[in-house]
Amino acid sequence: MLGIVLLLLALAKPACPSPASVAIRRAEALKKLLEVFGMEDPPAPPAHFKQPPQYMVDLFNTVANADGVTKNPDILEGNTVRSFLDKTHSEEMRFLFILSSVAKNEKILTAELHLFRLWPRVTDGPKRQHFCQVSVYQVLEKDKLDSPGGKKLLAARLVSLQTSGWEVFAITPAVRDWTEDESTNQGLLVTVQAQGGTPLDPPPLQFATGRGHHESKKPMLVLFTDDGRRGASLPTAGFPGGSRMPVPKLARSRSTRSLGRLQPCQRHPLSVDFEEIGWSGWIISPRGYNAFHCKGSCPFPLGENMRPTNHATVQSIINALKLSEGVSSPCCVPDKLYSINLLYFDDDENVVLKQYDDMVAGSCGCH
Repeated sequence: MLGIVLLLLALAKPACPSPASVAIRRAEALKKLLEVFGMEDPPAPPAHFKQPPQYMVDLFNTVANADGVTKNPDILEGNTVRSFLDKTHSEEMRFLFILSSVAKNEKILTAELHLFRLWPRVTDGPKRQHFCQVSVYQVLEKDKLDSPGGKKLLAARLVSLQTSGWEVFAITPAVRDWTEDESTNQGLLVTVQAQGGTPLDPPPLQFATGRGHHESKKPMLVLFTDDGRRGASLPTAGFPGGSRMPVPKLARSRSTRSLGRLQPCQRHPLSVDFEEIGWSGWIISPRGYNAFHCKGSCPFPLGENMRPTNHATVQSIINALKLSEGVSSPCCVPDKLYSINLLYFDDDENVVLKQYDDMVAGSCGCH
């Protein structure tokens, strides 16, 4: 008898959740949100303030709007762009990039070496050079660079000596070798020669290195990959806003009371604030985004403004006429989904641009 009384009391007045249970629920929610972003744990924020490479910032602004929503899904090759800074920090034309953060399931599409060309040295006399040949080699054996087997040519072209700015060289074969076998990563060698291939001493062309030059001009490897995480074939499948996962922050344009069952199916705001959930230390852009969510009724008869499928129209008729038991009315769900882009620091403080499919409800309909 006492047990029944206690149960009735518990049902009549639900206990408030304890701070511990709220903290556990929040941790579970953030863990699930990390899974949506393809991560097990959030990357650690950089130990010191670090400016992201301007190339990566410009690329983000090219592919996404201020909220991170993709402008055109065909702009980006693959769904991930990683940038790596040179680890040698030497004044020689030798470069080393550590690629341990590249996942095994990522398909290497394109790899580029970005070097900032400094203003050339002023030379006198009639033999002043206007162009020189720049060659990029994959180092195979550090101690045998002068032998044919010590290095492999990746790219070579003539470079003007009249200007300064970024030069980009394709080095995809080398990066594919390095990601398949980390021990083969002996770095890159860059040489500068006259048009005919003769060495120039001192070379009239120099590139910024890891030492003595501004952070914005340091040598960088840019890697375009695809991790295979693509949106589902059906546009409404896998939408994170429609799951039972608790969302850290919810913003509504109207009160909950005004969005009752009589309101027709429509799109409402659903704001995810990265600062509020504690991710602003490692996410560079955006500061948050509006995922939107679909809410409302799908009453009979379904008008064109409800954007119903033929199946939903038939289901609505069957439900209204009670022609079959257990048939509910159609549901208000996203019928168009957009991808978003994140620009962030990974655990190695490299800057990554990643595109995530099916993250924003573009419109809602009765399905």
